[in-house]
Amino acid sequence: MQILIQAAQFFLSLSILVIIHEWGHYLFARLFGIRVEKFYLFFNPWFSLFKIRRGETEYGMGWLPLGGYVKISGMIDESMDTGQMKQAPKPYEFRSKPAWQRLMVMVGGVLFNILLAALIYVFMLFFIGEEYLPVKNLSYGVDAQPLGQEIGLKSGDHILAVNGEEPADWNSMQRRFVMGEVEAVTIKRDDSTFQLPVPGDFFGRLISARGEDFISIRFPFIVSGFIDNSAAREAGVEVGDHIKGIGGVDTWSFSEFARTIGQFAGMETTITVDRDGQALTMPISVPEEGRVGAYVKDPSDLFVTERRDYSLLASFPAGITKAVTTTRDYFRSLGLLFRPEVSARDSLGGFITIGGIFSPTWDWVHFWTMTAFISIILAVMNILPIPALDGGHVMFLLYEIVVGRKPPDKFMEYAQMVGLILLFSLILLVNLNDVLRLFR
Repeated sequence: MQILIQAAQFFLSLSILVIIHEWGHYLFARLFGIRVEKFYLFFNPWFSLFKIRRGETEYGMGWLPLGGYVKISGMIDESMDTGQMKQAPKPYEFRSKPAWQRLMVMVGGVLFNILLAALIYVFMLFFIGEEYLPVKNLSYGVDAQPLGQEIGLKSGDHILAVNGEEPADWNSMQRRFVMGEVEAVTIKRDDSTFQLPVPGDFFGRLISARGEDFISIRFPFIVSGFIDNSAAREAGVEVGDHIKGIGGVDTWSFSEFARTIGQFAGMETTITVDRDGQALTMPISVPEEGRVGAYVKDPSDLFVTERRDYSLLASFPAGITKAVTTTRDYFRSLGLLFRPEVSARDSLGGFITIGGIFSPTWDWVHFWTMTAFISIILAVMNILPIPALDGGHVMFLLYEIVVGRKPPDKFMEYAQMVGLILLFSLILLVNLNDVLRLFR
């Protein structure tokens, strides 16, 4: 059921984004008097799920959910309809218009995707505000995993400053690490305060590990409930107990326990809990899967978050800034794929990866947050200078503006064909990656 809910959210989000993107092309085309022959949600090779004609345009829905398209008269596009290009140009055709108008038509889809993301952010900030977790409110410090330990961090450390400045919130601090912007970290450990330099080659190792095994929020394993046939409950653990150890190993935090429990899978050992200030040790039989069957108390109940509320007037610049910042960061993250220590192939994901970022329960706040983010991804990917994408057409139009003449139609036809082959090959690759990850 959860998979169906995620799939439904992904399908709805994709439909909204494709319609908005193609509407951007359509609107600018009609603004400049260019005829739009078709407007389709999804592709329709061989047949359409439905279609209807209104005026000069056929509106319809295809069966292949790899995107959508508008077929613009007098343009070599994914339809590969080159017959009309052999005829004399007509006033209502794309090729008859000035280069700047054709450029606006081609960037219209990308522009509308960015505007959609900005509007989503604006209204989310206005209606629900922005809740965040200040780093200073991490009561138990951070959990230092192997990569964090490499730069000298230890579990329980409190991060006071990054590059000499107090970090605003947990998410933005993590983003600075992933973007390679951190040179030094000031921490408090017990009663001591000191600075840890971040080595120049650390960023590469962090990217190679895809941001994993670095640091996480440290919180105790306080039991909030049990599954059926729970080994922890059978051992005598009760709701409200703080699990602090397993097999004689100190595991104060939930993450420490999660990393340690696998060592005792299928074994008879002991579990240590703190109950109302009293330490209790009891025998436990750990199942073969290496889990004790206890739910951890929701970490959001343990930390004090803060909130920013916005008036309608203030939400517009804040939402636009958020869209611009997210777009910039995504462009920069694409650049990371070209670093030698990063496997671009392993970093790419298809429909399963994208669908997996949606909530397994229907959550409208999460849905719109993810839709805004994917809208930015769609905009960035489309503006890349690859034939068959909007960015490819923009590249050739800029060439025309600079040089003063169009590339030959035959060249455009071949470029479109090569671009389509590359594009569909990439789609196959990223979705194959998804399937292989499932098997792994």
